[in-house]
Amino acid sequence: MSLAEKYCLTAAFVFFMTGLISGIWKYRLMAKGVDHQARYYVDITHRSSLLYSFAAILLAKFAELSVFSEVVNNTAALATLTFFAAAIVTYIVHGILKDTDNQLEHPHKVGNTKLPAWLIPVFMLLLIIAEVGGSAVLGLGALLSIWK
Repeated sequence: MSLAEKYCLTAAFVFFMTGLISGIWKYRLMAKGVDHQARYYVDITHRSSLLYSFAAILLAKFAELSVFSEVVNNTAALATLTFFAAAIVTYIVHGILKDTDNQLEHPHKVGNTKLPAWLIPVFMLLLIIAEVGGSAVLGLGALLSIWK
């Protein structure tokens, strides 16, 4: 098994467990809340963690089949998984702090701390490049393998 596959499967496990545990958090908030709703970013944490876990398994399969070098596959996998994880961590932080229901709302903030105006757009651009680019590299490597 390649290192890229190991990264992807490890991330899949961590993301899946985060999804399950955040589901307990979500349930607890729904059970004790007046409106029976969980906080917005608790719900997002739960759903995105589960979705990212299955995306990581898909990336593992792409990495397994990819014709690209181990260095290329490792880099693509790590770039994608790092930003999946960063998104989940951000959702957890907002869920704990109860500070927003829209992290892209201006001014950007975490808790009571206002973030520089450039930070979130730069982070989002890097996230797009890493997630789409890394997934595309692994997917293209797999397609080149199966359609040769």
